[in-house]
Amino acid sequence: MRSFTCHCGNKLYFENSVCHACKRKLGFLPDENSMSALEPEGDNRYRAMLNGRIYRTCKNYHEFEVCNWMVADDSPEQLCQSCELTEAIPDLTEPGNIKLWYRIEKAKRRLLYTLKTLGLPVEGRKTDPVGGLTFRFLADDPARSEFADEVVPGGQVMTGHITGTITINLAEADPSTREETREKMNESYRTLLGHFRHESGHFYWEKLVRDTDWITEYRKLFGDETRDYQGALQLYYSQGPIATWQTSWISAYASAHPWEDFAETWAHYLHMIDTLETANDYGFSVRGQDAVSAAGDEKFTAAYLASLSLEDLLDDWVSLTDALNAMNRSMGLPDAYPFYLSDHVRSKIDMIHRLVQASRT
Repeated sequence: MRSFTCHCGNKLYFENSVCHACKRKLGFLPDENSMSALEPEGDNRYRAMLNGRIYRTCKNYHEFEVCNWMVADDSPEQLCQSCELTEAIPDLTEPGNIKLWYRIEKAKRRLLYTLKTLGLPVEGRKTDPVGGLTFRFLADDPARSEFADEVVPGGQVMTGHITGTITINLAEADPSTREETREKMNESYRTLLGHFRHESGHFYWEKLVRDTDWITEYRKLFGDETRDYQGALQLYYSQGPIATWQTSWISAYASAHPWEDFAETWAHYLHMIDTLETANDYGFSVRGQDAVSAAGDEKFTAAYLASLSLEDLLDDWVSLTDALNAMNRSMGLPDAYPFYLSDHVRSKIDMIHRLVQASRT
């Protein structure tokens, strides 16, 4: 994620809604994939100082302040391109749910920004009623105190993906609850944004790999996805991963089933792209050399990423994460990226890199 610049010259960030320097209202323009300062025109209409066009604030922006995206004035929609993908939200009469909903929508918008940066197709149910992308953000039955990643009876919400619908349990937006679950499941990394990236991997597997020419290479690298999925997950949760999982998989959970392997590897590719864009934007250097191969003022566009080999990206990634992990240890924090990229894992990431470039819209 890169930073942005206000009309007054102040640095802006993706989640900002007001410039702290000039106090102008801000909004993210999906058609520009950029932030802009806004000049009021009356009746919830604003002129974007970035391009001079007229926009309206998303309904969830001016009613609930859980969004900062804009809607083109000539659009008949009340919701922005991000919020219109959400088909179910939590009960807002429950104390604290608006804050949790905001955190979830914020993570979703970061996912959509990266998908757009990569040039990947993002179609909602209005365009594709059967397989379009949609989100559901739901809470467990109040009588239950825990949540899970599996379908279980008794009112628990499944965090997962099915036929284009990504469901996120509202409790994932509570850091203390998520950390407790991370410890119980012995996961080295569990974040709200990570969930979105992982579940989007399932979505794009169906869109880009299933029933395509990519399926042969996929099965060679990731395995046969036709084997019993529920049985594989039950075996994983009852016995854990195989002892040598680090030789072939990016995470222990990736070893559970080829579908999960693809989703985990896809998520790590998005981690890499987003973090490298941030490093490029801030001009990071490691041992006197640029941490990112791109020129300092070059943006991480889909066209630019297509010009890079995976080796270029991975060389940058290893150098950057080595420094980030060392910095975190100096602060007494866990490693920022606690993963090992074996040669086999690199081959899987390479397929995803090529798949993304071939699928650009």
